[in-house]
Amino acid sequence: MEDLRAIVIAGNGTNCEMEMAHACRLGGFEQVDIVFIHDILSGEVEISNYHLLCLPGGFLDGDDLGSAKAAAVTWRYSLLPDNRELADSLFHFIENDKLIIGVCNGFQLLVKLGLLPALDMIYFKQEVTLTFNDSGRFEDRWTYLTINEKSPCVFTKGLDKLYLPIRHGEGKMVAGSKDILREMKNKNLIAMQYANTNYEPTMKYPANPNGSEEAIAALCDETGRIFGLMPHPEAYLHYTNFPRWQRFKTMPEEGLGVPLFRNAYNYLRKSR
Repeated sequence: MEDLRAIVIAGNGTNCEMEMAHACRLGGFEQVDIVFIHDILSGEVEISNYHLLCLPGGFLDGDDLGSAKAAAVTWRYSLLPDNRELADSLFHFIENDKLIIGVCNGFQLLVKLGLLPALDMIYFKQEVTLTFNDSGRFEDRWTYLTINEKSPCVFTKGLDKLYLPIRHGEGKMVAGSKDILREMKNKNLIAMQYANTNYEPTMKYPANPNGSEEAIAALCDETGRIFGLMPHPEAYLHYTNFPRWQRFKTMPEEGLGVPLFRNAYNYLRKSR
């Protein structure tokens, strides 16, 4: 059987690429490459050679002019050396039953590219945004998350709750209209919500760190193969990443972020 390959995009302010690559390896991917966006634009690297596309977090484009907006313009309008549009290559990547995950800045990029929520499978039309936290400041804390078990999301299959860190200044999910929000709910595209300690969705701060509508922490598209989330699964890969690990006599060695990447690997392995 062919090796499954993951590509992690770096450059222009991202700084979580190493952790994301490690998460892919722990999830089972046989080949994981960290690639700078400029190598893709130059034609040196082709995303079609990979099965999982990872868009990590950090301070993409300096978090200036709206997080990930400049990156979205790059992905949408850039031409490759053979005069193909980069957006066209991205569309074909999606159509070939491959997977995309975007974390924090990567999630912001996916929504501003119009790849999430992509209602009625219409890609590259922005329908929601991620904007400034209600607190008016950068939030760095751990959050309880409840998972929508009815969601088609490939990455969250078999999971019902998580505890992961967030670190962002622009994480508030706002839909373009009440109809869009209603459709996301009806189609179960809200894959993950901020929750209280009982794992019940909440709008109360600080359990909901940014004021997201419907406590939205993550979205998927209707195929379940494109997934974006503000919490950082790649930051909890080992029990020592847990902030209070020394207080417990025993803990599972594996962190709660790994199953998301293992689910991606298992889906791709079965589909091939």
